[in-house]
Amino acid sequence: MNGLKAYLEPDFSKLSDPTVWIDAYSQIFFTLSLGFGIMIAYASYLPGKANITKNAILTVFINSGYSLFAGIAVFSVLGFMATSQGKPISEVVSQSIGLAFVAYPKAVSLIPGGNLFGAIFFFCLVVAGLSSSISIIEAFISASVDKFGFRRKPLITLVTILGFFGSTIFTTQAGLLWLDIVDHFITHYGLIVVGIAECLLVGWLFNIKVLRKHVNSISSIKLGNWWDITIKYFVPFVLGVILIGELYAEIKQPYGGYSWTALILIGWNWILLTIIAAFAFARRPWKTRYYEMEGRSCKNS
Repeated sequence: MNGLKAYLEPDFSKLSDPTVWIDAYSQIFFTLSLGFGIMIAYASYLPGKANITKNAILTVFINSGYSLFAGIAVFSVLGFMATSQGKPISEVVSQSIGLAFVAYPKAVSLIPGGNLFGAIFFFCLVVAGLSSSISIIEAFISASVDKFGFRRKPLITLVTILGFFGSTIFTTQAGLLWLDIVDHFITHYGLIVVGIAECLLVGWLFNIKVLRKHVNSISSIKLGNWWDITIKYFVPFVLGVILIGELYAEIKQPYGGYSWTALILIGWNWILLTIIAAFAFARRPWKTRYYEMEGRSCKNS
């Protein structure tokens, strides 16, 4: 009950803390796979007249509802751990990856049948990791196949092998340090920047009114002018303010007490290299016959 109270009792004073907002945005971006290109890849496989707005709303509510349900399970266990050790919840909860890999496994080990529940917990983590990696890889694979005409199976094999060997860095003695910094920079900067870029692309470079008209023609829930305003102004403004606030806090005090050298080499350099690689891929010409035919068709019309 102590865990559930800590989970469900609101503290409205936290709304004035910018880090709470960026953590919330980062979490919802990550759990809905926004900014990864995953939703774009999945959307490309939809039928031509899929009910887009209905699917989007169902996805959001099912995902968020399950997250709230999972929070009840997590904080119930953490509350048990805090009570059994005579400590407040705040002292048994670790930030970032510490919750999944340190605090929660320790809490599970304290309950009757802890070994069984611990095995189930880590099995669920493995399944979550595999399913997440499949979706992340699919975003890159589908884009590469569409643009460059690569053969799908050899490309998947190459990418997964490279990913496997690259991820071995997280199994070293410094693995938790790498994982914590990479996770922080991806969720706090990478996804936010991509979210802003996507809003600017859709809202300003594309004809957003034409997009909205198309969505409304095939969807049961219609979008109004508010959607244009949200995409063009509101979301980029909010994300921009949060991003600037987070950068300011990062400059004042390096994340997690890590050295600037570690943050630059592991965090900032990887973001910079990723952006450069993205521009390099984007500037390459389309090579698939499908898009050449589509281009000629659009030009003739």
